[in-house]
Amino acid sequence: MSYKESDWKLFRKLIRVWQERYITKLNKEYIGILVQDKNASTIFWELNDRIKKDRNNPGVIIEMSRSLLVENLISLIKHNVITLDELNDFSEETKESIQMWLNL
Repeated sequence: MSYKESDWKLFRKLIRVWQERYITKLNKEYIGILVQDKNASTIFWELNDRIKKDRNNPGVIIEMSRSLLVENLISLIKHNVITLDELNDFSEETKESIQMWLNL
């Protein structure tokens, strides 16, 4: 499916904001891991495992491709990086595609 140029431009602009916000949230969670009352090696490996898991989240890294626009938005929603309300400025066609994929 082909998407509007305005949606693609909006996505490219917003993804930076969304990822920065999400990574800020992750950093706060990492701080919570670091200040636990556990031995240093336990904390280190717990944080290491968490970062490995988070590294593949679309809130951290995402393939930037116009053809993946809707799939990326759906993935961001499913991973709680963004909400449906944050899609208000996208075209109706794009929002309808997302709602259809999410069965809303």
